[in-house]
Amino acid sequence: MNGDIIRVVIVDDEPLVRLGLRRTLKDIPGVELVADCRQGLEALKVIRKEKPDLLLLDVQMPGLTGFDVVDALEEAERPAVIFVTAFDEYAVRAFEIQAVDYLLKPFDDERVTRAIGRARQRLKADGKSAGSADLAGLVSLANDRAPHLERLLVRDRSRTEVIAVSEVDWFEAADNYIRIHLGSRRELTRDTLSALESRLDATRFRRVHRSALVNLARVKSLKVEQSGDAVLTLHSGAQVPVSRTYRKELEAALKSPER
Repeated sequence: MNGDIIRVVIVDDEPLVRLGLRRTLKDIPGVELVADCRQGLEALKVIRKEKPDLLLLDVQMPGLTGFDVVDALEEAERPAVIFVTAFDEYAVRAFEIQAVDYLLKPFDDERVTRAIGRARQRLKADGKSAGSADLAGLVSLANDRAPHLERLLVRDRSRTEVIAVSEVDWFEAADNYIRIHLGSRRELTRDTLSALESRLDATRFRRVHRSALVNLARVKSLKVEQSGDAVLTLHSGAQVPVSRTYRKELEAALKSPER
């Protein structure tokens, strides 16, 4: 970034979207539009030649997708990225790339201006030092848009990762933490099982034990013991105890057409 000027390249195959973005950027102080491109190969040439600070990058385009464009660039030559998409399902991949933001079509001038403001903050923080904070903000933003919790942010000393809750087999209480079971992987997040349960979709996730919350889509079988307790076997092979307190509600949920 040259002083307070952000040099921007627009990449989108829809002429009306490019036109709208050009008009909006023109009214934002401290923004210089370097080029607008219709497709990924053209964008790669422009990026390598002009070295912009920021891309407004469409996800779905003929030929190279927006993600393909980012993947084709060496880390050192990648500008900051704001993804532009009509599909919220691409948000998790955008988080993995640590995009500054993503604009969900249709969007208005105010939304674009806010995204540019986030980019300015990221660039002033010299890119990667602001990554985790921005990632947390994006996860919060995406969850706010959804009726139920859709994504979790997991941190350790060396990385920050976004996990889609649909990928989770089951959640296990571990003192003041929750152990997240994803096949053979285990991750920890600081939360309580009750608080997490209140934010999840009850048609997809069910409490089966005081220390276990299960993704119903991952259930393979339910075996009831003579005591009235039961054991769930998941597709991963994991076995999760089911207490009598939760068994009947679980059986009803497993039979539900909404599952």
